[in-house]
Amino acid sequence: MGWIIAIIVGGVAGWLASLVMNRDASMGIFWNIVVGIIGALIGNFLASALFGVEGTIQSFNLTGFIIAIIGAIVLLGIINLVQRGRVR
Repeated sequence: MGWIIAIIVGGVAGWLASLVMNRDASMGIFWNIVVGIIGALIGNFLASALFGVEGTIQSFNLTGFIIAIIGAIVLLGIINLVQRGRVR
């Protein structure tokens, strides 16, 4: 059941991050899910390393969701920097 929640939360987090970073037109639902899940992993790593905050997307909570969105935004910023030469 945790994987289903991770896919749903990852998809929503990836979609919101793609809206913030103006990448929504170039991404489909599959890539939104991938970016959201990888972004959640990045966000959880950064949050635990920098602030000692533990968040997870396998059981829905607001902290984990916000961390997933921030991690997905960071991931899309890195992708934009590599592809376009600018963050946004």
